[in-house]
Amino acid sequence: MEEFEDDSGTIFRDVTLLALAAFVAMVLMLLPFLNPGAEVENETDGIADPGNVIVELLWPPERDADIDLWVKAPERLPVGFPNKGNEVVNLLRDDLGLFQDLTDINYEIVYSRGIVAGEWIVNVQAYRLEDAMQPEPVRVQAVVSVKREGEDRPTPILKKEVELRFLRHELTVFRFALTGKGALVHGSVNDVHHSLIQEYALAQDRSRLIRPDG
Repeated sequence: MEEFEDDSGTIFRDVTLLALAAFVAMVLMLLPFLNPGAEVENETDGIADPGNVIVELLWPPERDADIDLWVKAPERLPVGFPNKGNEVVNLLRDDLGLFQDLTDINYEIVYSRGIVAGEWIVNVQAYRLEDAMQPEPVRVQAVVSVKREGEDRPTPILKKEVELRFLRHELTVFRFALTGKGALVHGSVNDVHHSLIQEYALAQDRSRLIRPDG
């Protein structure tokens, strides 16, 4: 009887020690998560914004209008909603207005990978308005920023508001030239109209004409 009681005490002590060891191990594993704010802050301090040439488009959040951003890098095919990217530029957000949108902002953005010297073109188009027969003009704002080599954050270089007055109205907001290092070429900024939508459509037509059968 005494031997059984001794064994029971030993088993109880062993179980208690194992449970205590497991608790200590859990506490040690959770220590890094007790103050996650400082760790997250340290991790993000050195992260630089992606992209070099950044074009942003905004319009009033209450407007259920689908406004499209088009951007053409030098010697490249225009990028917009039917062509969301090429080797230099990508459309990262295609906003449809309030349709299937859980955010409270109407916003589109284009990034480039690297800086290509030459003329850049930024266009906007009213692809869909609330009332196509009696459209209410919508004011949009376009911002161009450049992140140069050695910089962690992009620097805005151009900003402008324009008004789209009717359905499928396309405007050239900016035409400007950059050097290979991202400097804005003096005297290059203008808004002489050049339809990027038409340029893209013509390029598609040419592509279909030269495509081999089968």
